[in-house]
Amino acid sequence: MDQSLRALLLGAEGTNQRAAVAAAAAAAGRLRFKRWCTMSQIKTEDELILFEKEIKEFWTKFKSICGSEHANQTLGLRESCKESIKALSEKWSKKLKEGDLMIDKIQEYRNEILQQNIRTEEKQENLTEINSKIKHEEEQKRDFINRIQELKEELTRKKEIISAKNKATKERLERLNKSKELFEERLGLEIRRIYDEQLQFIFRCIDHKNPDKPFTFTLSINEQGDYEVTSSTPPLDCIAELQLKVRETNNFAAFIANIRKAFTALSYK
Repeated sequence: MDQSLRALLLGAEGTNQRAAVAAAAAAAGRLRFKRWCTMSQIKTEDELILFEKEIKEFWTKFKSICGSEHANQTLGLRESCKESIKALSEKWSKKLKEGDLMIDKIQEYRNEILQQNIRTEEKQENLTEINSKIKHEEEQKRDFINRIQELKEELTRKKEIISAKNKATKERLERLNKSKELFEERLGLEIRRIYDEQLQFIFRCIDHKNPDKPFTFTLSINEQGDYEVTSSTPPLDCIAELQLKVRETNNFAAFIANIRKAFTALSYK
């Protein structure tokens, strides 16, 4: 009985445990049935006791064998699970490390992008400042061009004014030169050109006691283009009045005649 039971259990190695246990139980049942069929042949009480003892030993060995096989299978599964768990742990640990490296790399990229954004903003600010300076300089340039144009126009106007004054002065000098001979011949007048473009008028034949005694005054054209008496010898109190009158009338011959009359009146005092 022991050998056939062990053979059944050993033959079940590598198969499903439940199938092996079921086969062993079926064998034990057949054995019981066989013993029951032969009990009628047992004559003595000692044989019955021996039969019960064999049954108990059979069950003890059956339980021992089944328990050992189950324990071995459980231990194998446990070891297999441990190895699988270890492999999975190593695999996921590696994955976690790779994930940490990936996170660090992403953070590094983020920091680099942030720095690039900061540099871009700084460059944008510098560019805005440069554009502002360029715009300001262009405005200044336009102002300078406008100012230069205004100065050119003002200079042109001043040149025209100066040209007109020079023309008027030249015309007056021409008239004076034309009158020079007449004044010298009839009024005893001598006209000289002296420093700073001034004319000196010298009258003689005024003092009846001393006909050669000179009576003089100097005349110039001021910045406004008007006649201006700068000196008189001897001094005349009426010179300012005569000067104002010639400016109003522009009658130079009358001005010269009035000054001669003033010198003549002064010589009789």
